[in-house]
Amino acid sequence: MPATRFEDVATLIGPRKPTSNVCFCLSHRLGSAENNALRGPARAERVRQLCAEEIAPGVIAYLEGEPIGWAAVHPRSRTSFARSRRIPNLDELAVWSLWCLRVRPGYRRRGVTHHLIEGAAEYARTCGAPAVEAYPVDNGSQKVDPTMAYVGTRSMFERAGFHKAGETASVLNGFPRVLMRRDLGSR
Repeated sequence: MPATRFEDVATLIGPRKPTSNVCFCLSHRLGSAENNALRGPARAERVRQLCAEEIAPGVIAYLEGEPIGWAAVHPRSRTSFARSRRIPNLDELAVWSLWCLRVRPGYRRRGVTHHLIEGAAEYARTCGAPAVEAYPVDNGSQKVDPTMAYVGTRSMFERAGFHKAGETASVLNGFPRVLMRRDLGSR
């Protein structure tokens, strides 16, 4: 479901301390000056505004009405990926970026991430996106630190119908990140 309820977004990606200046999945959504300036309640209020915009800031997975997972997805042109020196723009296609996946403890290892990826791709498609990109780590069979797993893995996106579309200069948790893309025109 599109992330339009601020309370559910806050449950999934809000900071533990309301006065914090981190998380809420804003680092790729806002310019660095705005992102760094937002603190505590102002940060939460900015996310509340994003939830009210025409295009939601992402999608949420629910189980029996309870929010259990988050995926950040948005037009690449409206994210910092549009200006990234490490993650290239492959072409002029108006793709969407999928850059953060989060499943609440207690609900992991149940296939929720797969549903989040599918939901993000479907949301992008219904909003007119021709394709969606992700920038996961290419970790082979090595374990990824859980705090760095929010970008996903190459194999996870391959199982969801994405293909490797390019290399990046980005590294996370010691693993190279790859540019994965899924065409949305035929789905």
